[in-house]
Amino acid sequence: MVATSKTMDALKTIGLNKYERNLWVALLSRGSSTAGELSDISNVPRSRCYDVLESLADRGFVMVQPGKPMKYVAIPPREALERVKKKIQEDAFETSQKIERITKSDHIKELERVHKDNIKTLKPEDLTGALKGRYAMLQQVETMMKGAKKSIKFMTTENGLLELLENHSNVLKKASDAGVKIQIAAPVPKSSTQHAKNLGKYAQVRNINEGENLKMSGRVCVVDGQEFVLGLTDDQKVHPTQDVAVWTQSSHATANVFEPLFDHVWKSSKVVK
Repeated sequence: MVATSKTMDALKTIGLNKYERNLWVALLSRGSSTAGELSDISNVPRSRCYDVLESLADRGFVMVQPGKPMKYVAIPPREALERVKKKIQEDAFETSQKIERITKSDHIKELERVHKDNIKTLKPEDLTGALKGRYAMLQQVETMMKGAKKSIKFMTTENGLLELLENHSNVLKKASDAGVKIQIAAPVPKSSTQHAKNLGKYAQVRNINEGENLKMSGRVCVVDGQEFVLGLTDDQKVHPTQDVAVWTQSSHATANVFEPLFDHVWKSSKVVK
């Protein structure tokens, strides 16, 4: 039995490329087979079969049976996926531990010196970048908030309001406890009132819909009047992986364009009740 396209697509979501998917499913259909036999039924070039099967074996999808010719044995699908998941968790934990050790060592101090010594000579246009995907955007916003000294200003959407609550509550609380002034302006329909109130524990929240900002919609985060992230796509119409934003540390653009824009929206909005 050949796996359906939906099943093959599901395997793609866990990181299996086309050759890996084809070979694993082909092996499952045989139970045990040689690379040559699998090449014939999987449409994977024989020259690639060995390295792909070796990769699958390393990750826990298949087992190698020594001999001449060498054979490969299929591990039952549920067991194979459990093995792969366990290995990923172990690898992630090990990598996390290595990162932790570096951050507590002199290596991080050296890396910080390298960065600081060179960043002084950069022009504002050099400290600008595109962010592809919602995850990258959320990560950059969090980094900015962690470094905030004076102020954090958000203009966001209804979806963005919920994302702030779900992804950044801890960071917002720490910033608020450190004395950073946090302002959030967003559309707040009745369905989002509780979200706004929860964020109100750490920030001042105003409703764009109840002010004079007719049809105002967008996402921008301004920190300390020095840097901002600006969403370039509609978060309600694009898939999170296709979301695009721009980040810059241009103090000129931040202080003279985006901070005044936010302040105008803020003054024209009303406090969430």
